[in-house]
Amino acid sequence: MPIKIPDSLPATEILETENIFVMTEYRAMHQDIRPLNILIMNLMPTKIVTETQLLRKLSNTPLQVDAEFLQTASYTPQHTDHEHLETFYRTFDEVKDRKFDGMIITGAPLENFEFEEVAYWDELCTIMEWTRTHVHCTYFLCWGAYAGLYYFYGVKPYHLPEKLSGIYAHRMIKKTSPLFRGFDDVFYAPQSRGIDVHLEELEQISDLEIMAVSDEAGFTIGKSEDSHRFFVTCHAEYDADTLKLEYERDLGKGMDPSVPKNYFPNDDPTRPPVVNWRSTGQLLYSNWLNFYVYQSTPYDIRTINTVDAGS
Repeated sequence: MPIKIPDSLPATEILETENIFVMTEYRAMHQDIRPLNILIMNLMPTKIVTETQLLRKLSNTPLQVDAEFLQTASYTPQHTDHEHLETFYRTFDEVKDRKFDGMIITGAPLENFEFEEVAYWDELCTIMEWTRTHVHCTYFLCWGAYAGLYYFYGVKPYHLPEKLSGIYAHRMIKKTSPLFRGFDDVFYAPQSRGIDVHLEELEQISDLEIMAVSDEAGFTIGKSEDSHRFFVTCHAEYDADTLKLEYERDLGKGMDPSVPKNYFPNDDPTRPPVVNWRSTGQLLYSNWLNFYVYQSTPYDIRTINTVDAGS
């Protein structure tokens, strides 16, 4: 998928070296088609890394995607250059009167806080409510998924005894779903979190469909019955070294993290990990974008969320 992003975004050069089809703003202006408008609310402190990971996965189908980034107005990130945010990010006030085909709300390292204690929780709630009427399909990722489950369904996560970190096997509950088109019967993906939810509680919600789980990692993927909201706890977009860098970061903080499970060969952190989730990540994001955004979003973007999504 040719993905349209600002010419000077740091991810542009990285993606071009990987032969990802990146479309400059100038070239996009000369194409007579309506692109898919995707809004990415990036709550991660590693803004540029997360931008690159997500854009990489949104760039492999034959449609033009116009990706924009959203930041919080009620909280200023401490780990991102202010000029980068000013150049490439918008605030909610700047986009609230527009409609979008799709939106991704990322995770954030906030698992030790109650949702109401998060500095921008009220703003995030406003945005999640806004997605009901202004976004055709929203993809809630990791902490963002738990925030979405809590906001829309009142499901409160619980803290795990220790951080869940590693590569885990996952199985599909609904194998015939278009979301899993091309998937193997068992798929592998990174998990990196300290919270979870009880499957039994999710199963009681009539509007929520559980789509994939892991015997070791628990709830993995679910969606609303109308397919307007997806909740995904795994990080299929992660780079080969993301868990390694997180592990080394925690060691550097004087913590005593467990070695990420099923990640380093023979659990030896000196050996490079072997990636077994790259195709899963590409399929997951491509299928979401194709079957749940492109194929069901109205051509007239002003009528978004007046037409039901597919199943």
